[in-house]
Amino acid sequence: MNEKLQGRTITSMAQLSEHLELSDEEKAFQEEKKYLPVAIPSYFFSLINPDDPLDPLRRQVVPTVHEQIEETLEDMDPLEEVEYSVNDRLIHRYTSRVAFLVTDICPMYCRHCFRRRFTGTFQGPATREQIESAASYIQQHPKITEILLTGGDMMTLSDTRIDEMISIFRSACPHLVIRLCTRTPASYPARITNNLISMLKKHTTAPFYVMTQFNHPRELTEQAKEAIAKFVNAGIPAMNQTVLLRGVNDDVDTLESLCNALVFARVKPYYLFQGDLVSGTAHFRVPLQKGMELEQELRKRLSGLAMPVYAIDLPQGGGKVPLSKKYVEETNGCGLWTFTTVEGDKRTYADPETTGQR
Repeated sequence: MNEKLQGRTITSMAQLSEHLELSDEEKAFQEEKKYLPVAIPSYFFSLINPDDPLDPLRRQVVPTVHEQIEETLEDMDPLEEVEYSVNDRLIHRYTSRVAFLVTDICPMYCRHCFRRRFTGTFQGPATREQIESAASYIQQHPKITEILLTGGDMMTLSDTRIDEMISIFRSACPHLVIRLCTRTPASYPARITNNLISMLKKHTTAPFYVMTQFNHPRELTEQAKEAIAKFVNAGIPAMNQTVLLRGVNDDVDTLESLCNALVFARVKPYYLFQGDLVSGTAHFRVPLQKGMELEQELRKRLSGLAMPVYAIDLPQGGGKVPLSKKYVEETNGCGLWTFTTVEGDKRTYADPETTGQR
């Protein structure tokens, strides 16, 4: 890497062109306020193969003109998060959990971002008033047991501000499980410091879970694994949410390698997400049929521990549902069920009524 770039973040196409020979599709991207900004930390940039215009890491962070094409049925808010928002920061879509938009800022802007209606819009971190309002709402709704601290990336805040925010939520709801949603271990692992972990360990009334996003095995560097280890060694389980992306990880060998590497790094592969119908992301989306074929092949190759749930977050706020082959094929109406194994063989399962047991 060019020494002048060391420790810096690339924040414009002009700056990017000084360090990378851009393709015609990349050159055609027009930087405008209405589009997701450019931000590539020098750490992540160093992982890109500059000689490969189709490099899967490059594809995730270098914009192309395809982002400025809106396809039919795409929308800036396909999940209708605004419809389910209590206020401009708190989303209550599911009965038992809420999502709080800590900030719209990320250390790295992924070109497949599903929340581009909010991310990178320069609104900044949530105010204390917004945090207290969200905590008060949660306190008034006892069925809420979990909160996702998301955005944007919460790790762009200082340890002090994260500490303050967690204190407010936990003061209102001591037993609130907190999910720390961050791509920082992949994009900027140096941010995960011992001081951050020591601060989190002070809050002991309920568990934390760190929710990472690794989309390709090459993102799991030694630095990334060290960042994850800090969480896990502190008793904070790590779970990963991969996005299925065309030209990045839409082949079974890549996904198999990623999932096994995650388990070895003590990260549970949690979700493999089908791409949302977000404006400007059609070039990333994998056809559903291919996705389900990948899921079926992965199920043959991976252990249960390494196997993520292939899922889609449905448009119009329909929520998450799993996507997989239907293994229960038929029933004869008498309590006998026919299954297809992952290898394609048939097996029969009898309900208790069939065998006379109650």
